[in-house]
Amino acid sequence: MPSAIRITPTLLLALASTNALASDDLMTRSTLTGDWGGLRHQLEEDGVKITGDYSGETAYNAHGGLHRSARYSQNVKLGVQFDLSKLYGLDNGGKVQLTINDRRGNSASEDLVGNRLPIQENYGGLYTRLTELSYERTLFTPALNVKLGYMAMGNDLGGLDSGILCNFMNAGFCGHPLNMSGGSGWTNYPNAHLGVRVKYDLSPAWQLRVAAFNVDPESNGNSSRAWHLGPKHTTGTVVPVELVYKLQGELPGEYKLGYYYDSSDVKRIGSDDEVSGRGGHYLLVDQAVWNDQASPGRSLHAFGQYSASSKAASPFTKWYGAGVVLYKPFEGRPKDTVALGYGRAVPNPRSRDVLEDAAFNAGQQFPDIDSAEQLIELSYGYQATPWLNLRPDVQYIIEPGAFSGKDIDNALVVGLQVKATF
Repeated sequence: MPSAIRITPTLLLALASTNALASDDLMTRSTLTGDWGGLRHQLEEDGVKITGDYSGETAYNAHGGLHRSARYSQNVKLGVQFDLSKLYGLDNGGKVQLTINDRRGNSASEDLVGNRLPIQENYGGLYTRLTELSYERTLFTPALNVKLGYMAMGNDLGGLDSGILCNFMNAGFCGHPLNMSGGSGWTNYPNAHLGVRVKYDLSPAWQLRVAAFNVDPESNGNSSRAWHLGPKHTTGTVVPVELVYKLQGELPGEYKLGYYYDSSDVKRIGSDDEVSGRGGHYLLVDQAVWNDQASPGRSLHAFGQYSASSKAASPFTKWYGAGVVLYKPFEGRPKDTVALGYGRAVPNPRSRDVLEDAAFNAGQQFPDIDSAEQLIELSYGYQATPWLNLRPDVQYIIEPGAFSGKDIDNALVVGLQVKATF
């Protein structure tokens, strides 16, 4: 995209009306730009919902890693949803979603630390792209919901619906377990593919989700394919199946058990032979363990993640994650959070063998490193206004060279995430 029309926070702020920004309800309104003199509310009543948000993540490597410095990355997302029932007076007309993303910046992981798990979850694919053009509606029965079109897999599968994991800045927590995308056609947001997703409510507590997405590795991260809905080179289809259980009551919980299979033929790690099909499975848990009866909204949630993927073709075979999130840590801060998490990413032993062989052939000594990259992260989510969240963040990365086969000192990274809703 020409630089003159790149989507940036500056452009979005310029588009906001002077009256909206100058209004005395700036600190209490739900979005930065407000209701546009009633136009925004009226559009939504008529069936057109406009959304926008910005996230900026700054990370400074204070100790260890490769270099002492800071890096900044950002993501701007604009969306519009068309409710066809409201627009055209249809019975169960469904909804059309259009979403555009723009990413800019530099990577603290690549430039400063040298680790595998992205310190900034919004880094990657630094260009403007179409992220979603989909159609969604219930079909035959209210229990059956279908969505099809061009979309990111992680919108509906592989992550926790509660959003608990995005109380962290590291992509190892926020989103789905990264070994899914490291070893199959499952792609990270905002990469999108043609596909279809089906949700079926088995009961008020149980839901089954099934999807099928086109696998097109040549389009992933390719800026020349940013506005192409069709694939450049299809290698197969990835099919995830997910069983979801929502526990209700005083201590609610969410449990997900999933399996996925990619039919693509790919090279086996450390060999020229091909392996037909790659699969994996995962378990995700978000469970409230404590509620303060004297202070509604104050609660402690524990989460857990486990994911395993193909040993033949995935450089990243297992992920373990666990932690806690405290909601409303102080009586006067009802929307704030405190989050503490631990994660362990296990490289494929085949990949390690390849690195060791390369070092031996080059006459170099392979470093004595651990068998996994580990992450400890602590963050505080400060809800400054309904539309602005500030998240100071500390990450300690153990064995950052586990995936690259390099001897890199453990790194201490401090950061700040800023999220604003337009």
